[in-house]
Amino acid sequence: MGTLVGVLPGIGPVGAMSILLPATFRMSPISAIIMLAGIYYGSMYGGSTTSILVNIPGEVTSVVTCLDGYQMAKKGRAGPALGIAAFGSFIAGTLGIVGVMIFATPLSEFALKFGPPEYLGVIVLGLTLIIYLSRGSIIKALMMGALGIILSCVGIDYMQGTPRMTFNLLQLWDGIDMVPLVMGLFGVSEVFLNIEESAVRKILETRIRNLFPSLKDWAESKWAILRGSVLGFFLGILPGGGAVISSFVSYALEKRMSKEPEKFGKGAIEGVAGPESANNSASAGAFIPLLTLGIPPNIVMAVLFGALVLHGVRPGPLLISDHPDLFWGIISSMYIGNGMLLVLNLPLIPLWVQVLKIPYRILFPLILLFCIIGAYSLKNSIFEVLLMLFFGIVGYLFKKFDYEAAPLMLAFVLGPMFEINLRQSLGLSKGSFLIFFTRPISAVAIILAVLLLITSFIHYLTRVRKSAEGEASLC
Repeated sequence: MGTLVGVLPGIGPVGAMSILLPATFRMSPISAIIMLAGIYYGSMYGGSTTSILVNIPGEVTSVVTCLDGYQMAKKGRAGPALGIAAFGSFIAGTLGIVGVMIFATPLSEFALKFGPPEYLGVIVLGLTLIIYLSRGSIIKALMMGALGIILSCVGIDYMQGTPRMTFNLLQLWDGIDMVPLVMGLFGVSEVFLNIEESAVRKILETRIRNLFPSLKDWAESKWAILRGSVLGFFLGILPGGGAVISSFVSYALEKRMSKEPEKFGKGAIEGVAGPESANNSASAGAFIPLLTLGIPPNIVMAVLFGALVLHGVRPGPLLISDHPDLFWGIISSMYIGNGMLLVLNLPLIPLWVQVLKIPYRILFPLILLFCIIGAYSLKNSIFEVLLMLFFGIVGYLFKKFDYEAAPLMLAFVLGPMFEINLRQSLGLSKGSFLIFFTRPISAVAIILAVLLLITSFIHYLTRVRKSAEGEASLC
């Protein structure tokens, strides 16, 4: 399913995971998270198929693959391009899993020293990811983050037992559920947005052969795959769009290190191998902060965080000791999933080409139907469906006016943790905010968060000023 999602432009792993989240309710937590994680790293590979054959990235992380992958296909080398993308993804994914096994346990042991103030510091640092999740205005991103925290406060106050912002609606006493919110913002809104667009996808009419790269292709790609794997893993751990950034950085690195940089953009196989390895390795690295600290580093991990909570599992430093079956189940599934991607996807490439020909007028009504069924099955309530449609319309308007939903989603997920740890910390200190600065870990985290915000604002203001000066010079 993840590969299918990656192949089809416009849906994305967040939308697919949101749509299929209700399907996991009757599963065990291990099965549910393995399925959702499989969709995530499957889509990382699937996006390359569309980029190479159609020159339309099925995933944001595959934008760079269009540059050389499509040029290779036009030269009759679609097979080697798809092959090196598959093998590079497999090698990078495997190395990324090994990295998770090495770094996860030490980081969990360190995080066990955390109390409420330390957690609050890390959460504040995590909330500064909002500025990295935004590709546009920082002001808009912070506004969306504030809205996400407000939405997370709807429902019963856990300390006082009184309803907040429920507007006398009994259905809101339990708070806004993540399922209708995420399905509306990412699934339904995408359908609404695509209905008004009449994009025509032209499939490259070329015979796909020689899926196994030659020895010359391997010689040109081996270091690109290794560099992309290492680079992607460590960038995946960092906040923000790790997989997106890593693919761009990998491409730039390969171009800089190449003895023939002029061939990039004209069908260089390193331009496919490096970025595809980087984004798959980054998808593995992103699991480390989620599973060990309970902090999702990107929007996909925020959805996985919500899924874990829905299944009664709290991500954080105790996850490995309290739920070793879950942690090692995910690791095992990633090994198996990597092998399945390689074994299944190369033979299925002709099928994916046929899938790309499905008209949007058939595809999007089916997506909307799945969303409605999923929202209703949550509590067997029409209210959840109406809530999902409401957030779908809101999400559509957000996209039309360049307000990105990712910062809202991250703040919505971290909001309850932020409130709980803030109130517990102030209870320990009898109302004094100094507790956050007398504890070294929380002090360092908060100072880093403030510095990140300040530097981002300076960068944003500089960009706005240069843009204004450019417009003034044109006048």
